[in-house]
Amino acid sequence: MSQGSRDVERVYSTNEVVEKLRRLADALESGSPFRIQVAGERIYVPVRAEFSIEHERGSDEEEVEFQLKWNLDDEEAGDTETTV
Repeated sequence: MSQGSRDVERVYSTNEVVEKLRRLADALESGSPFRIQVAGERIYVPVRAEFSIEHERGSDEEEVEFQLKWNLDDEEAGDTETTV
């Protein structure tokens, strides 16, 4: 089952981010898959996902993104990425 493209960004409270990052850290540490809900959609992040940190700097702002990215070969066609 193929899902359409999606590119959303959602602002969370500090407490919500802490909770999500804590669950993510636990999953990464234990080698377990991670489930997260972003803007109303539940996402399953498999163990094979690659974790990266991105830094961007512009003339008037900076950004740091924590990213999990994986291929959907086994499940569905296409690529997807989840920023946490």
